Amino acid sequence: LFAVDSIPAVFAVTDDPIIVFTSNIAAILGLRSLYQVLSVAVQDLVYLEKAVAVVLGFVGIKLGLEVFGFEVSSLLSLAVILGILGFGVGFSLYAQ
Repeated sequence: LFAVDSIPAVFAVTDDPIIVFTSNIAAILGLRSLYQVLSVAVQDLVYLEKAVAVVLGFVGIKLGLEVFGFEVSSLLSLAVILGILGFGVGFSLYAQ
């Protein structure tokens, strides 16, 4: 059931069903392995979960701003996200 919503997005790019199928399989496998890494990291890095919550809040605000015509550059978004995650990891390591 996961990645069903991404199938129309892939069909917007290509009509080749092999590319649609393989790209969705790769997305599922990639997210599954990323979840395993994050589940272990959250146990060791106590502030990582809070940092991820702040990142999700930032992304929501960024999407809301785009509705009103304010564009946040990709470079700025990447810097903010990496900075938030870096602070979360750094504070977690400092707390240990």
